[in-house]
Amino acid sequence: MHRRHCLAAALLLSAAGLAGAQAAYPSKPITMIVPFPPGGLADIVARPVAEAMSRDLGQPVVIENKGGAGGGIGMGLAAKAPADGYTVLLSLSSLTVLPEADVVLGRQQMFALNSLRPIARFTADPTVLAVRAEAPWKTVKDFVEDARKRPGAINYGSSGNYGTMHVPMEILSQNAGVKMTHVPFTGAGPAVVALLGGQIDAISSGPATVLQHVKAGKLRVLGHWGNGRLAALPDVPSLKDAGYDAEYAQWSGLFIPAATPEPVAQRLRAAARAAAMDAKVKEVILNAGSPILYQDTPDFEKYVQADAKRMAEVVKKIGKVE
Repeated sequence: MHRRHCLAAALLLSAAGLAGAQAAYPSKPITMIVPFPPGGLADIVARPVAEAMSRDLGQPVVIENKGGAGGGIGMGLAAKAPADGYTVLLSLSSLTVLPEADVVLGRQQMFALNSLRPIARFTADPTVLAVRAEAPWKTVKDFVEDARKRPGAINYGSSGNYGTMHVPMEILSQNAGVKMTHVPFTGAGPAVVALLGGQIDAISSGPATVLQHVKAGKLRVLGHWGNGRLAALPDVPSLKDAGYDAEYAQWSGLFIPAATPEPVAQRLRAAARAAAMDAKVKEVILNAGSPILYQDTPDFEKYVQADAKRMAEVVKKIGKVE
């Protein structure tokens, strides 16, 4: 009898210890991997979100920019990180493209899509076609007609092969029947610097990446890959308005390793929701040109799966890009 009581007491203490360990999360700083260099949409979203999540969680959320391979290096690091809630990923929509691109290229996958669990979407913007203010093209039609007359002469920058800046330009090229030269960089920030410096002719990026330069009179936006008009750029027509059936959205969202314990995942989910609703976060991201379009975990999981299915077909059409 005494032994049974001792065993019961031990089990209760063990359960209490586990509950205490879960309740104590987080007990140390959390690393937020941003798989691109500073200056692009992922970094623009990550900084205010990390600050707000730090306040909610009571521990610092420290950003680590891990660029390379169109975001694949940082995404792979996050996917392989310990599933303990102390490594999270602030990713862009290239996350649903790169695993399929690896298949098309016949190389080992940098990560599997199901190795990461979607927690929250923060933004979802159509990408925009930006050129220097002094460029000769005033409209999308001007741009496309020049590309048709001079195959391969117009070059555009991106954050890497099959990334969120490469895929929309390929969609436009295929739809318009033109050929342009792709120049990959390590992220949106370096690509924008190259555009401003005249090393490349154009980019497709999220509005937040270029809006400050548009306002400063350094860049011009010719069109966007969405529907209707954008709040940040109300005078800019969509590519569909210009007669091209080209559509693409660059979204940003929070992910964790798939095996993360449920109580930890739910705590991060609550912190992400609080960050998305935070007035300062909304203001900072809106001022950058990218309004919050929050999706909670269940809806975001469905959104990611649908996007992955659609992007798989797009990648197959793009084919092998070395």
